[in-house]
Amino acid sequence: MTTPAFRPVSYSRTTLTELMIPSYANFGGKIHGGILLSLMDKVAYACAAKHAGNYCVTVTVDGVHFLQPVEVGELVSLLASVNYVGNTSLMVGIKVIAENVKTGVVKHTNTSYFTMVAKGEDDKPTQVPGLTLESQEDARRFLEAIKRRELSQRYQSEFIAAKNVLAVEQELHLLEGERCRLSFT
Repeated sequence: MTTPAFRPVSYSRTTLTELMIPSYANFGGKIHGGILLSLMDKVAYACAAKHAGNYCVTVTVDGVHFLQPVEVGELVSLLASVNYVGNTSLMVGIKVIAENVKTGVVKHTNTSYFTMVAKGEDDKPTQVPGLTLESQEDARRFLEAIKRRELSQRYQSEFIAAKNVLAVEQELHLLEGERCRLSFT
């Protein structure tokens, strides 16, 4: 079977729903962030692999901010869609919502972006189909992904440059007022 040149966003849109059980909880009674990250990685893979028609691996995870806690007994739904495609990479946007089935209250717990790379039979990166944008919302997400990539690349370059010229002795004054102390001289 040959891979099509383009696939619509709707083709690979994926929802994963799971009941939050007591064994997923931390000592505070809330669901471990690691459980949610694992579920996000799973839905990102399913969405990316469906679009690519190949095995995909996670390269980066951008913007994991836990906005609200998830409780035991809630149904968590992870809504994933391909927001952007490069040559061999895909950016999958994931919205996580939790629903209390007793009260019907639904809350948005976080949104995150996973960059995935498609792998061919030779385990090397392989080209993915282009993305057919079916709505203005799809176009907005694609454009936002371009901006997100630009900002990420700029941040990486600037941070590496700043790190390379960091002179610890000259910057120690920045530690004043911080919650740390030096045990060396």
